[in-house]
Amino acid sequence: MRLAAVLALCLPSAASADPVIHSAKSGAWSEPATWAGGKVPSDGSRVLIRSGHAVTYDVKSDAVVRGLNVSGSLVFATDRDTVLNVGLVKVQAGDEYSEDGFDCDHAAPADPTRPKPEFVVGTPDRPVAAGKTAVVRLHHVAGMDRETCPALVNCGGRMDLHGQPLSRAWAKLGADAKVGDTAVTLTEAVTGWKAGDRVIVVGSQSHGDAKTRSLTEERTVAAVDGAKVTLSEPLKMPHAGAGEFRAEVANLSRNVVVESANPDGVRGHTMYHKGSSGSLSYAEFRHLGKKDVLGKYALHFHLCRDTMRGSSVVGNSIWDSHNRWLTIHGTDYLVVRDNVGYKSVGHGYFLEDGTETYNVLDRNLAVGAVAGKRLPKQVLPFDANEGAGFWWTCSLNSFTRNVAAECDRYGFRYEATLHPSYKLTFPIRQADGSRKPTDPRTLPFVRFEDNEVHTSHGLYGVNLGEGVNRVGPDEKHPFVVKNLKIWDVHYGFRPQVPNLRVENLTLHRVNYGVYHPNYDNHFYRNVVVSQTNTEPFNRGHDDLSVQYGLLAVDGLTFDGCRSGGMPLVQISDDNPTGAAVTHLRNVKTVNWSDATKAKAVVNLGGGPRPAPKFEKGVSVYLHDWFGAGRTALVVSTKSGEFKADPSKFREEAPLTGNESRVTEVKGVAFPQPPAIADDLPPATVVTRVIRESGKLLVRGSCADDGTVAKVTVNGKDAKATAGNFAEWEVALDAGTTKIEARAEDAAGNVEQTPAVVTVR
Repeated sequence: MRLAAVLALCLPSAASADPVIHSAKSGAWSEPATWAGGKVPSDGSRVLIRSGHAVTYDVKSDAVVRGLNVSGSLVFATDRDTVLNVGLVKVQAGDEYSEDGFDCDHAAPADPTRPKPEFVVGTPDRPVAAGKTAVVRLHHVAGMDRETCPALVNCGGRMDLHGQPLSRAWAKLGADAKVGDTAVTLTEAVTGWKAGDRVIVVGSQSHGDAKTRSLTEERTVAAVDGAKVTLSEPLKMPHAGAGEFRAEVANLSRNVVVESANPDGVRGHTMYHKGSSGSLSYAEFRHLGKKDVLGKYALHFHLCRDTMRGSSVVGNSIWDSHNRWLTIHGTDYLVVRDNVGYKSVGHGYFLEDGTETYNVLDRNLAVGAVAGKRLPKQVLPFDANEGAGFWWTCSLNSFTRNVAAECDRYGFRYEATLHPSYKLTFPIRQADGSRKPTDPRTLPFVRFEDNEVHTSHGLYGVNLGEGVNRVGPDEKHPFVVKNLKIWDVHYGFRPQVPNLRVENLTLHRVNYGVYHPNYDNHFYRNVVVSQTNTEPFNRGHDDLSVQYGLLAVDGLTFDGCRSGGMPLVQISDDNPTGAAVTHLRNVKTVNWSDATKAKAVVNLGGGPRPAPKFEKGVSVYLHDWFGAGRTALVVSTKSGEFKADPSKFREEAPLTGNESRVTEVKGVAFPQPPAIADDLPPATVVTRVIRESGKLLVRGSCADDGTVAKVTVNGKDAKATAGNFAEWEVALDAGTTKIEARAEDAAGNVEQTPAVVTVR
């Protein structure tokens, strides 16, 4: 007998499996008449809600449904507690039953006029009621594929989950929290937080010997009074809440929950596929993610491209994930705002394959992303999955107001590394909506502003461009980084890219400030390095000690830096292009007593001491150092400039050290950066449409690398409700059936591919 025949005898046949229970009509889940055969689904049931049938889920059931396929509509009652225990929820058109917990069985219907299948647990207008909960608990059921199930999967349908809103998912501390405190004070009053909620108070002190453990404390809320949150038990560690450097308090609890039934066993995952719709707000995703398994993440937008333009992930908590918090894979125009990620194996907020564009990640908190393994058959071979709070390869996205803390290796990591078996050219969306093969290393940010990293028990704060091999956007389209704050980490800011503008950079209590930089057309304004006691301002490429181009810093303050044998600013040894030079202006040393003085302000660095390979060195000009218009020129004693005429230079402590010398020069202009070309149109999405008071209220989001002049919706100007039209709204006639939103920036760039929404 052949092996196939033997296996056929040993395995249960399709006919022997329990029959699929079909919906017979629209109605309540709890009503027998809703189901063909007159029996409500129970333990082990295979269930299919047929297209055209609308079922209301109205029960709190302990029965574990094996699989639930939704071709029609399943809407949870929002006025009562509900619990769905299930092995697989699959939202997919077509009246066939499937137990594939990852792939769709067929493409989403192309006809936009046909109703989509839908799985709805609250809506933005009618979330699950306060005091009530809706729980989707994902179980592994014997016989189902352990790699793809349990799962909540949307294949071209609508999937909405919306709990009670919070005014803030997280907030900064408003005062120091001391050991023994039973209450914390926030910077602002919060609403929606309540007794019984689970919160975290994020760590904020130097880790020292505690690098292997978290300093974040989990507590339960006992009471909330405005900005005061009373905790269930006293704090065991101090948490900074005064001054410029403050920790966060985040609320993890929501009244809509998706969770794995057995966190220590087979975990579940959730995902949206191309052609899907729906958003997530104020829901809790806990104990999800399949460890070391590709594509099975806590939240996953999978190859959606722009088919989900306008979908949003707002105010959610994603915690205790064994495989990332949120993966944006091959998806554009997603709005991710005010979420809390806590405890993730692997990167937290993750843009997967280097083609993702025009996504907005705004005011998200990332706490405790730890290193995982490279995933089998992953898209990008260079990603070691080392635990970054935020990780990406294509920078043509917006990262604003985000905070990463206690992450294992990186707070923010932009990585794009050439590989012998890999061509670093991807089909990237263009302004007109077409796709063009593009090296993602050549693409700047849409926006990178007001981000923060602190208290990392790993190595890096912001690693900007590791592996790019000095390839970046051109000087007219540079990377622009504004208002970046990094504190209590090992390596602060590692800028590996060329053509970089940095404005308002704060580095506090880091071992290394600006570290391993690729100085090549770098322009910085207003840099403060404080209490940084190893290498405040590193030489080019650290131990290689090589600089390829211009570095200009206007406003550089060293506050209380005690760097021992190291200078505050290190001179690079090598100048292979002959164009490398450093210009510094408004350099200040503050709180620099005899006990804290460095070896020198400017000198050669430590560690490996490479002999210069080129005659021309890297000169350092300190403008106005000797007075207005009087510039100090500092050179290395190894440089050709010094060796050509040593008598021209002198020692001058503490400016120079044992291997640097200075002379005064006049008439040297401080370099000005090239004008930035603003030729990128804004990117606009419609996130919500509300029928209200006889009008259609339309809300959305807009992102641009410059100033947005206006957003128009069906020709009518929208009102900005957040700075630079990051959020906007407009009222239209109630009879409107089609919405078209587009933006124009101050440079005159008009969005070529407007956001279009059909109103039903």
